[in-house]
Amino acid sequence: MEDLHHILNQYWGYDSFRPGQEDIISSVLEGQDTLAILPTGGGKSICFQVPALAQEGVCLVVSPLIALMKDQVENLRKRGILAAALHAGMPKREMDMILDNCVFGAVKFLYVSPERLQTELFLERAKRMKVCLLAVDEAHCISQWGYDFRPPYLEIVKLRVILPQVPVLALTASATEVVKADIQEKLGFKKEQVFQQSFARKNLSYSVLSVEDKEARLREILQKMKGTAIVYVRNRRRTQELADWLLRQGIKAAAYHAGLPHQTRAAAQTNWIQDQVRVIVATNAFGMGIDKPDVRLVVHLDLPDSLEAYYQEAGRAGRDGKYSYATVLLGPEDTSLLLKKTQEAFPPIETLKRVYQALANFYQLATGSGAFQSFDFDLAQFSRTYQLSPVEVHHSLKQLEAEGLVLMNEGFYSPSKVYFLLEHTALYEFQIMNETLEPLIKGLLRLYGGELYRDFVKISEAGLAKHLELPEKTVRQQLQHLHQRQVLVYEAQHDGPQVQFLAPRHDANRMPLDQKRLNQFREQALSKAKAVIAFMENSQQCRTQQILQYFGEITKENCRICDYCLAQKKKARLQENKLHLEAKVLSHLKEMPLHPKSIATHFSSSEQELLGDLLQEMLENQLVQYTPEGNLKRLT
Repeated sequence: MEDLHHILNQYWGYDSFRPGQEDIISSVLEGQDTLAILPTGGGKSICFQVPALAQEGVCLVVSPLIALMKDQVENLRKRGILAAALHAGMPKREMDMILDNCVFGAVKFLYVSPERLQTELFLERAKRMKVCLLAVDEAHCISQWGYDFRPPYLEIVKLRVILPQVPVLALTASATEVVKADIQEKLGFKKEQVFQQSFARKNLSYSVLSVEDKEARLREILQKMKGTAIVYVRNRRRTQELADWLLRQGIKAAAYHAGLPHQTRAAAQTNWIQDQVRVIVATNAFGMGIDKPDVRLVVHLDLPDSLEAYYQEAGRAGRDGKYSYATVLLGPEDTSLLLKKTQEAFPPIETLKRVYQALANFYQLATGSGAFQSFDFDLAQFSRTYQLSPVEVHHSLKQLEAEGLVLMNEGFYSPSKVYFLLEHTALYEFQIMNETLEPLIKGLLRLYGGELYRDFVKISEAGLAKHLELPEKTVRQQLQHLHQRQVLVYEAQHDGPQVQFLAPRHDANRMPLDQKRLNQFREQALSKAKAVIAFMENSQQCRTQQILQYFGEITKENCRICDYCLAQKKKARLQENKLHLEAKVLSHLKEMPLHPKSIATHFSSSEQELLGDLLQEMLENQLVQYTPEGNLKRLT
């Protein structure tokens, strides 16, 4: 354990592990297959990074989100740890080089998107690697009973056949009892081994407020509370509208969603992390992997699709252990809208076939071709071309993904990269024969050095253009020309979503779609939506108790800080002071009727918290009544 603490301190600067981490790490180092369930912000990454650094060999990390993989690789490199990532959309040559580096020990952590596991290129190279640990992040994605099922996760078990002695560490922030069992079965655990912290967050106050005007109530909450906040909404357009509205109210806010350009997204995130922006208004694309422990408030203006999603999103508040709030603003139509949207998320099979055929036509793919090919995807352009509804296309792609046919990657930023294919002598001969391209080749070498012969190097076309005193458009054209002539590999910057075919293109009319399974997914989604609605509408039980019950953790102890528990405290205090407060109200109404606000001025701040409920009770008991002018008068 001394060595482990040394690693923790050397690379992360921490003096001690968080609760649960040491037990998980010990289990992994003993070679045990392990399932670790830690809440958002519980330090899941440390649980595989520290034991991997304590051993020889590469740690394979399966992760579903490209943006998250890239962030984690970048963070490890900043700490001086060798890390790389393999994902859809990368040039084959770059993947080849990364895999070679893993075989020869030049990489410590290899992050892999699950669809890469299906390729012969990866499987053959994995056999030659010295692997010390297989870490599966977001492990709930392997279970069709989970809330974010990804069929490529089912391929992970093939690695266990290739690497029989390598333990697996599965990590997730939330899992029901059924999902926990499913994860262990699908990953081929040799024996059950689960480490789980309580799902209770003792510093997080859950509340659901029924409101007519969400914006006005949000402004009121933000004006009353201090500290940074996340506001979740369902669609991209709404993020910008609400952020602009908050700015007009004098509250510093920024919008964030996957469709924004990389620079805009990065600026919004950085400004929020550095407290230059107080409120980030986001879709659920925001939050994963972002380390900001002092978020005081998370507000949902729209209902999430599942309690798992709600628990993770709400859990981004108060990761520093200080008192924080998770608030849902519930509108009159929200529950019926959630059910409607859940129904819409499952288009009929004929629509799935139509969208799939349109994709094949759009990218000119013949039947039997296209396996593991990735293409830039513009939803608006695609929908216009084939006269389809964008919402219909989005939901169809999600269902085709659940069937393991295609994969839709949200927008992620990848800078331009270059790698020289020709060695020094051949490149020099090419320059002599191609004088117009010589300045660009020399400029690349002058700005980026000999590393271009060994690895893919990030470049800036704008920087090259300035150095060469050429238009940027000309630089891009010349790079593309060099790529076509196989002098170098040029991967141009992209920042948009991509679609990938996970299997050879099918004849749309003969697609292997399972209607029974699609119906099962639909019923599951409806069941999860109904669990969300039940939670939102149940104001007669502690909120934390409700969440714990959903995840199979039974407790009779109330959290004492959610809206239900606070209301119960207030009710108890009212009962204790009822006779005294009633007498005081009646005394002030003895001379003349008074407005409730005037009555409140005669009470202390702690008594004012009880006054609204007291006056309502006095009205019901006919001790007082309202006059036509809106004042209260006594009846006794």
